[in-house]
Amino acid sequence: MGQNLPGFAPEKRSDNDNRKSKISETAPKKEPPKQLSWGERWNGLRPTKTAIFWAWLASLILLLIIGFNWGGWVTGGTARSLGTATAKEAVITRLAPICVAQFNQDPAKAQKLTALKALQNYERGDYAGKQGWATMPGETAPDRDVAGACTSLLMSNRQ
Repeated sequence: MGQNLPGFAPEKRSDNDNRKSKISETAPKKEPPKQLSWGERWNGLRPTKTAIFWAWLASLILLLIIGFNWGGWVTGGTARSLGTATAKEAVITRLAPICVAQFNQDPAKAQKLTALKALQNYERGDYAGKQGWATMPGETAPDRDVAGACTSLLMSNRQ
């Protein structure tokens, strides 16, 4: 199996010897491969289905993290609780002036206002509830949140 290839010295070897012969002359120098641009490398890219799946999954997780943390997205339960809290605040805001109007109809309002000012801040809501100012028409018991908002209005308007 002796081979006479260019660049190899002709020598006799046995037919089962598959070692290469020594190079008798220097091999021609090859040019370095051309550096491909990003666009050429991108066009030559052939991703596998597995790589596409994992890239898609990572993109989805990143989108969810960004959306829920900084995008303002909320779940249905969070939206319901926010809506309930907003509605309750709106009702309290609308009922507090009625409480102030009921206070103004009280014949002993001057003495009661003095007593209200003497109380600690956390006691004022209970005081307004006991006086009946925070009991709305048609209800039997005072609303604690309305009483607190009412006393805030009374203290800010009557100082």
